[in-house]
Amino acid sequence: MDEAFMREALALAQRAAAIGEVPVGAVVVKENMVIGRGYNRPITTRDPTAHAEIVAMRDAAAEIGNYRLIDCDLYVTLEPCAMCAGAIMQARLRRVIFGAADPKTGSCGSVVDLFAETRLNHHATLVKGVLADECGAQLSRFFEVRRNTSGGGLL
Repeated sequence: MDEAFMREALALAQRAAAIGEVPVGAVVVKENMVIGRGYNRPITTRDPTAHAEIVAMRDAAAEIGNYRLIDCDLYVTLEPCAMCAGAIMQARLRRVIFGAADPKTGSCGSVVDLFAETRLNHHATLVKGVLADECGAQLSRFFEVRRNTSGGGLL
């Protein structure tokens, strides 16, 4: 089941790439149903908080009428950053399932692991590496194209 939801997140990430955003997609799942969807949009919306995870959590919260996403799982193609990890904690998500690790800003074990910090209140269960190769390849292709078409300047 994890792979099916991650494939939906990958499809959303492709939508981000199509509009020039870093291809990250996310879905929030409750009782085996997707209740929230999101993909990266900080550039197009001029909103630094418009990461895929945040957009998906906002969508899910609107769907259920509560900012607390208890008994929900988040599937995201890239390891969440510190901002998104904080929002995940505030939403009380049960699990975070991610594809590719992020060695530059990952906050689920790559750079830091905020979910292992005992002084913080909520601790989601982490599932790492679901479809990691596909998620990583999607990001690599995007940045390769950007490098080749922009003369080295990325975003």
